[in-house]
Amino acid sequence: MSAYEAIISRCSLFQGLGEQDISSLAGICTEKRVARGELIFVEGTPAQGFYLVAEGQVKIFKSNAEGREIILHVCGPVESFAEVPVFHGAPYPASASATQASRLLYFPRAELAETISRHPTLSLNMLANLSQKLRRFTQQIESLALKEVPARLASHLIYLTESQKHPDRVTLRLPKGQLANLLGTSPETLSRVFARLAETGVIRMDGKDISILDRDELVRLAD
Repeated sequence: MSAYEAIISRCSLFQGLGEQDISSLAGICTEKRVARGELIFVEGTPAQGFYLVAEGQVKIFKSNAEGREIILHVCGPVESFAEVPVFHGAPYPASASATQASRLLYFPRAELAETISRHPTLSLNMLANLSQKLRRFTQQIESLALKEVPARLASHLIYLTESQKHPDRVTLRLPKGQLANLLGTSPETLSRVFARLAETGVIRMDGKDISILDRDELVRLAD
């Protein structure tokens, strides 16, 4: 199995595909390396393909005329992004840039459409993957609209335990300033909430690594 095939086979988008299908996908993708802070695409530009993070981390964000930025999502290794506009033909609805030096696999739209037509399993996987992302965005909107900052942070930590597959510990993907942006608050407020959770024994912090000491209380806060 080639390096590209190994990465593709670990992505949830391509689960259940056979070796031949994985090999076909590896044959149409190209590698792109981006430096930390480098733009990958800008909102409004034509969507000619989508990406899979092989190494590093990417943020999806929107910004206004004044340059104020709102982070919508953060993608880590073996996560895909920018699939939706590729399939309905619209431009990218948000921008993407690397938060770390990253290596990406790029799948061009035309070649991917041909591959999907030959492999119905890929269509079903993409539908499931996009449904999960829609559910996550719905939860994020609900959290920002209806919850106070402690509940937003608790919800995010629970989400990280699920996505990182460790029920009692997580690693923060973003610096606290960018995490505050994602949660719709200020860095100062976020620091106070982290401190309060640590003081009450809900979590223990060690830099970016957080141990969940009282998951039941974290769930209660999130709800």
